[in-house]
Amino acid sequence: MALSGAPGCRAGERGPRWRRPWKLLALGLLSASSVLAAAPGAGAMSREEKRRLGNQVLEMFDHAYSNYMEHAYPADELMPLTCRGRVRGQEPSRGDVDDALGKFSLTLIDTLDTLVVLNKTKEFEEAVKKVIKDVNLDNDIVVSVFETNIRVLGGLLGGHSVAIMLKEKGEYMQWYNGELLHMAKELGYKLLPAFNTTSGLPYPRVNLKFGVRHPEARTGTETDTCTACAGTLILEFAALSRFTGTSVFEEYARKALDFIWEKRQRSSNLVGVTINIHTGDWVRKDSGVGAGIDSYYEYLLKAYVLLGDDSFLERFNTHYDAIMRYISQPPLLLDVHIHKPMLNARTWMDSLLAFFPGLQVLKGDIRPAIETHEMLYQVIKKHNFLPEAFTTDFRVHWAQHPLRPEFAESTYFLYKATGDPYYLEVGKTLIENLNKYARVPCGFAAMKDVRTGSHEDRMDSFFLAEMFKYLYLLFADKEDMIFDIEDYIFTTEAHLLPLWLSTTNQTISKKNTSTEYTELDDSNFDWTCPNTQILFPNDPMFAQSIREPLKNVVDKSCPRGISRAEESLGSGPKPPLRARDFMASNPEHLEILKKMGVSLIHLKDGRVQLVQHAVQAASSLDAEDGLRFMQEMIELSSQQQKEQQLPPRAVQIVSHPFFGRVVLTAGPAQFGMDLSKHKAGTRGFVATIKPYNGCSEITNPEAVKEKIALMQRGQCMFAEKARNIQKAGAIGGIVIDDNEGSSSDTAPLFQMAGDGKNTDDITIPMLFLFNKEGNIILDAIREYEAVEVLLSDKAKDRDLEMENMDQKSSESDSHKPNSEEAPSESQDAGAVSEEPEGGESSAVGDPDPLSPASTASASVSMADEDPHASGPAEASAPEPACTPGDSQPQEQNTQTEASSKAHWDSKVQPMESILADWNEDIEAFEMMEKDEL
Repeated sequence: MALSGAPGCRAGERGPRWRRPWKLLALGLLSASSVLAAAPGAGAMSREEKRRLGNQVLEMFDHAYSNYMEHAYPADELMPLTCRGRVRGQEPSRGDVDDALGKFSLTLIDTLDTLVVLNKTKEFEEAVKKVIKDVNLDNDIVVSVFETNIRVLGGLLGGHSVAIMLKEKGEYMQWYNGELLHMAKELGYKLLPAFNTTSGLPYPRVNLKFGVRHPEARTGTETDTCTACAGTLILEFAALSRFTGTSVFEEYARKALDFIWEKRQRSSNLVGVTINIHTGDWVRKDSGVGAGIDSYYEYLLKAYVLLGDDSFLERFNTHYDAIMRYISQPPLLLDVHIHKPMLNARTWMDSLLAFFPGLQVLKGDIRPAIETHEMLYQVIKKHNFLPEAFTTDFRVHWAQHPLRPEFAESTYFLYKATGDPYYLEVGKTLIENLNKYARVPCGFAAMKDVRTGSHEDRMDSFFLAEMFKYLYLLFADKEDMIFDIEDYIFTTEAHLLPLWLSTTNQTISKKNTSTEYTELDDSNFDWTCPNTQILFPNDPMFAQSIREPLKNVVDKSCPRGISRAEESLGSGPKPPLRARDFMASNPEHLEILKKMGVSLIHLKDGRVQLVQHAVQAASSLDAEDGLRFMQEMIELSSQQQKEQQLPPRAVQIVSHPFFGRVVLTAGPAQFGMDLSKHKAGTRGFVATIKPYNGCSEITNPEAVKEKIALMQRGQCMFAEKARNIQKAGAIGGIVIDDNEGSSSDTAPLFQMAGDGKNTDDITIPMLFLFNKEGNIILDAIREYEAVEVLLSDKAKDRDLEMENMDQKSSESDSHKPNSEEAPSESQDAGAVSEEPEGGESSAVGDPDPLSPASTASASVSMADEDPHASGPAEASAPEPACTPGDSQPQEQNTQTEASSKAHWDSKVQPMESILADWNEDIEAFEMMEKDEL
C-alpha cells in the first residue's frame, strides 16, 4: 500500500477535478517536514547520515537483485539458501503460496520500476529488454488472479509508466515502443475469464493458457474468494484501460467493487474476509484490516484519487468510520464479527495490518497512525522482525516473517507527514536487522521463526518490489531522485501509476448511479481534502507525546479494551468471568455460567462438556459474555496444548564462509542437555561417525572426540545413538533423517523421544534435522572440510569481525523450512524414538514416526437452538493473560477439580476438566458461516 505523497486539494473543493490532485498537499507536507526536522531538540539526522543509509539500501538491493539474476533468473523467485531459482513443479508444493508463481520471471517484472526509483536506469533498460525477449505469458499453469494482478500486471504497467517517462526525458529508452504495455494487455485478457461469474466477482485462480472452465484449465471449481482478492483490481485494470483505451478491464474491476459494496453488512458497514463468488454470501464473517481485506480499503481511497469518482471516497469513508468505531482499539486493531461488531473475533493480529498506519496518513488521521505504528515497532524491537501474527499481549502467534514491507511503508508515510527524525531511526533499525539477521551470501532469506532466528529458503518478489523502494525513499532527498515521485500513485505492490491517467480515456461514468447512498449521513465525513495546517500541528514534540505512553507497551504492560462490566465497576457489576479464572468447584462460577446460558454436561466416562444455549442467557449482554467465555476456553485449551510441546531448536553454521548467517531449524530431543537452560549452547566442529547409523560402538572415536557427531536416522533408538557418541567423546549430536528429500517444508517438526528407560545418563545435546537440512551441512563438509556449528535454543548474533572478513561470500547452504501462509505458533511436534531394523515407535507406543505428540484432548460444543445465536469462531478470547517481557505463553496455576472422575495429567490446568472430545467440535467453532450472528 502506498501513495507517493499525502492527500490534499484546494480548501473547500470536493474531489479531484484536475490532472494532479495530490500534488499540492504533498509539497505542503514536505515543507512542514523541513520545519519540523530543523526544530530545536528534534534530533534531526544529518544529511551525511541519511546519504550513508541511502547508499546502504542501494548496496542491499544490489546484493539481492544481482543474486537473483545470477542464480535464479529466469525462474520466478530466488531460493537464497541453496542459491538457485524456484521453479514451480520442481520444488515441494507450498500450497497457495505457489499460486503467485507462473513461470513468467516474477521477481524481474516485480522489480522493474524499483530500478528506476533507485536511479539504476541502465539496469532498468537491460531488464526491460530481457522481459520483452524472454517472458512467456501463455503458460499452462494455474495462478492466483490477485497475485498476478498486483505483481505481474502491476509490474508491467509500472515498468511502462517509468519507461515512457525516461523516453520523454531523452536519454534512456529511446527505442521503447510500448512493448511492456502490449504484454500487460495480453495478460489482462488472460485474466478476464476469471470474471465469468453471475456476481462479477472473479474466480480466485485462472489458467494462463486455458482460462477457467476449459477441461484442461484445472481450475474453476472454487466457490469462495477473499475480499481483498476481488477488491484489489481497480487500479491496475483501470490503468490498463486508460493506457490502452480498452474500457473492458476497468468495467470488470468496477463491477466487482460494486458487488462487494452492495454485500457489506448494512448495520455495521463492515465486510467479511471471504465471500461466495456465486451467491455473495459471506463465508467468513470476521472483519479487520489485515489479511484477506487489507488492500480492498486501500484501493477504494486510491481509486478515488486516480479515477476522480466520488462514490469510491464515499465508500471508503463509510468503511473507515466503521473501522474506527469497532476494529480500532488503540493501539490495537482487532478483528470483530460483522453482525456483532462489539464482539472480538480473535485475540491476535496479523502482520499485514502494518500497512494501515500508512493508509491513515493518506486519510489525514495522524494520531491513531502514530499509535499503531509505535506498537508495531515495539514488537519489532522485541523480536527483530514483525511476526506473521502476535497476540494482544504481544506473544508470538505465528512465528515466521517473509520479509514483508508493510511496516517500512507506514514508516515512510509517517515521516513524510510529520518530518519527525524518529522515523528515520526506525528505518535505520529495519536496515540493521535485515543485514544482521536475514542477509545470506545469496541474497536475503525469510525468517522461519523470529524466536530462534532460523531461515527459510525464500525471497519473495515483493521484497525487491517494495521494501527497497520505501527504505530508499525514506532517506532520499528530492535532488536524489531523477523524477518527481509526487507525480505517481503507488499500487499495493508499490508499482508506479501516473496521476495524469485520471483525465485520460474516461470512458466510464464517474458516478455509480446504481448504488444508493441515501442511508449515509454526509455530516460524518470531511468531503474536502485534509488541510496541511491542521493535519499535523507545527510542534516537533506532538508525535513524541503520542508515542511516549507506548514505549514500554510490549515489555511492561498489557493494553486491552475495557469491557462494559469493567466500565461500570463503580456501580456494582463485576467483570465477566474469564476462562483462565474458572473453577468448576466454585458455586459462584457455576451460577455465572448459568446466567450466561452455559451448562455443564457430565459424560458417562466422567468427563464434562460445556454447552451454550444463547436463548437461555439472562440477557443479550450475558449471552455475549457466554460466547466470549466459550471462545476463551477454545483459545486457552489450544494454547495449553502448545505449551506441552518443546519449541524448535537451531543449528547455526558459524565457520567460514557462513559466519552464522545460515540457521537450520532442528527438532529437539526429550533427553540430554536442555538447550533452553544453556543459553550459550554447544559449539563445535562436526564429524561423521562410523558406523553412520550410530547403533553400535563408534569405530572412529578419535575423529569424534570433542566434536558434534553427525549420524543417520534408523536401525536403533535415538537414545542408543546418543549414548554411543557420548561414550566416544562427542560433545553433541545431530541426527539426519534417512528419508530422501524430507524437509521441514513439507513435514511437521517432531521431537526425538527416549527409549522408555531412564535417560538421565545422557548429558549431551541431541538435535534432529530433516534430510534436506542435513544435506546442507554434509555439502558444506565436502566443500570446506572443517565446518563449525552452534547448537542452541535460538540463533545467536553473528561475529561481526568474522563477517567483515568475507562480506561477499558466495556459498550459502541452509534449511528450507515450512513456508505455509499461516502456520501455527508452534508446529506439531511428534515425539519419536527409533527401533531396530528401521522401525520407529513413539515414546508411548505409537508406531507412526511422524505423528504429533499427543496432548490432553477436550471438547466444547454449542447447541444453536436460536437461529440468531452465535457460535464462537476461530477460538477467540478478548485478551489472554499478560506476561511482561516474555514471549512464551504464561504458565497457568494447577487447580483441583471437584469431580473424582475427571481425567488429569501432570500439568493439568483448571479448565481442562471441563473440556471433552475437543477435536470433534473445534471445526464447528472455527466455521463462522454456520452461525448467523
